[in-house]
Amino acid sequence: MDTFSTIRARGMTKSFGDVIALDGVDLDVTQGQIHGLVGPNGAGKTTLLGLLLGLAVADSGELDVLGTRVGRALAAPDGVAGFVDGPGLYPSLTARQNLAALAALRGHDRRTAGIDEVLDQVGLTDVADDRARGFSLGMRQRLGLAAALLTRPRVLVLDEPSNGLDPAGTKHVHGVLTRLAADGTSVVLSSHRMDDLEALCSEVTILSTGRVVFSGPLTELAPGSRELDYRLRTSDPQTTRRLAAARGIRVVDGAAPRHDADLLVVRALVPALDELVVSLVQSGVALRELAPVVSPLEAAFLALTEHKEAGR
Repeated sequence: MDTFSTIRARGMTKSFGDVIALDGVDLDVTQGQIHGLVGPNGAGKTTLLGLLLGLAVADSGELDVLGTRVGRALAAPDGVAGFVDGPGLYPSLTARQNLAALAALRGHDRRTAGIDEVLDQVGLTDVADDRARGFSLGMRQRLGLAAALLTRPRVLVLDEPSNGLDPAGTKHVHGVLTRLAADGTSVVLSSHRMDDLEALCSEVTILSTGRVVFSGPLTELAPGSRELDYRLRTSDPQTTRRLAAARGIRVVDGAAPRHDADLLVVRALVPALDELVVSLVQSGVALRELAPVVSPLEAAFLALTEHKEAGR
């Protein structure tokens, strides 16, 4: 499938009084891409999502969505749907009635609006006739996603879509977003959950104090020049310690639970860690677990945003 740019922002700025929320932000999202927005509280993520949804207009800069320049009117660009700060719902109405009301507001016939289809997509068929006031946070998030899907958007903008979801709900929503992207929908999502972003996104933009400090593929955040801590579980911890020390890899004592004797936490560069794994295999030591204590995305996020905050 040929892809094209569905979102192109250049030099976007937005201030609220004396507070600069966005300061020269660029953003590129291609068709069928799931693009993550990452940043500490107050970094400008919600403001940027609001601009994409037509809830606010930029003070300066250019924003093209689906090939059309976004003007000064407060209106969602055609083909764009989503929510910021949680979906707006009528608590006294059922899930089905909420979607029917939304369809009616848009001039659609509830009988042909695809309500049952989107409820099934987000896994709410069994509670379709329950009132929204009794929904958990995760169920409300899923209903908000269903409302966005009613318009069959070509660009979907979501703020913390996995907020309040249990593991099964998270897996379900991930499946929905992955299928939408495979069918050509572009998804822009903000999340504080690095595992969500790493599971879903091909590219991320990291914001700090209203500015972009990184934008690109997740693979470019690989910690090639930084030591990270890794959980390392093997069949022979003593031999593992010896082989690690021989390669200058430090075991971080006290970092692993005392009751888990097979688990070590080691601090290493990726090349040294690769050599250790080869040595373990050659020595007949079984490798049972190897995972970063902090994900590469989270490590990069902390390094980039802490550096930016320190230089303010």
